[in-house]
Amino acid sequence: MESSGFSESTTTFDYDLYSLECENKTFVFATFTATILYSLVFLLSLVGNSLVLWVLVKYESLESLTNIFILNLCLSDLMFSCLLPVWISAFHWGWVLGDFLCKLLSMIFSISLYSSIFFLTVMTIHRYLSVVSPLSTLRVPTLRCRVLMTTAVWAASILSSIPDAIFHQVLPGGCKYFELKAFLASVYQHNTFFLLSVGIILFCYVEILRKLVRSRSRRRHRTIRLILTIVTVYFLSWAPYNLLLFLQTLLKSRVIQSCETHQRLEYALAICQKIAYSHCCFNPVLYVFVGVKFRTHLKNLLLRLWSGRPQAPGPAPCLHSPGAFTYEGASFF
Repeated sequence: MESSGFSESTTTFDYDLYSLECENKTFVFATFTATILYSLVFLLSLVGNSLVLWVLVKYESLESLTNIFILNLCLSDLMFSCLLPVWISAFHWGWVLGDFLCKLLSMIFSISLYSSIFFLTVMTIHRYLSVVSPLSTLRVPTLRCRVLMTTAVWAASILSSIPDAIFHQVLPGGCKYFELKAFLASVYQHNTFFLLSVGIILFCYVEILRKLVRSRSRRRHRTIRLILTIVTVYFLSWAPYNLLLFLQTLLKSRVIQSCETHQRLEYALAICQKIAYSHCCFNPVLYVFVGVKFRTHLKNLLLRLWSGRPQAPGPAPCLHSPGAFTYEGASFF
């Protein structure tokens, strides 16, 4: 992905003469808005995702695959948001952390992106199987199964992020790709995964909606509605930015040659990047507004904290609700 966000002025390369010919006027605008917005996003994400993790661990069963996916999405968002203070400092003082941290943090940035895509896709596939073929998900997944699935997703995310660590280094403009072809390959790889996940998720939800027309389970509807909301917000946040990055590759490759187009793209990238990078604080808000069970847990937790009373142990999770599938009773939606 583009320069891992370490410097928004690094959408140009030192060796890209065409970009240097077109004056970049977005730097002041990007730096000012990024400092304010990223500081706010960092705080909201830290508080919101920490509360989600607390509620999951305190009140809910981690034998549910859906809960495991939500937990890992929170970890991915926290990983992403913890990079924001580093980017803010880079906007103002340049990159001062050295080449090793440049490579490491670029890799962590990519891992958080890929893990979000992969966990959302796998979570949607799991929901598809539980609705279209409920017998396949009646049994509670074993600890080994949960560990293997989680490990596989993180391993795939790490492997996909290795090129970003290899091709980033500290240059006069900051921590960024030192070769144009590496930037192009990163954008194409991320967009490929992004589009594949969109295709899989669309297929799954078309089949789910067809099945739900004949279903009367309110809880099942509620769970699917929340996951669909999470997925939709994610793709609405990242799709414009990914599209603009693809257009930027055309500028870098000189397929499009226009200073006016270049400047407009820089402004659009600055705006869409803010929206995309703010996504890490969106999910806790969605859980509050859409997740009825989560909202109840959170309300009880905050009331206990406000009153100063010690927290009573959470109720034992009911894995087998009467008349409900196993996965429904274990989910915190």
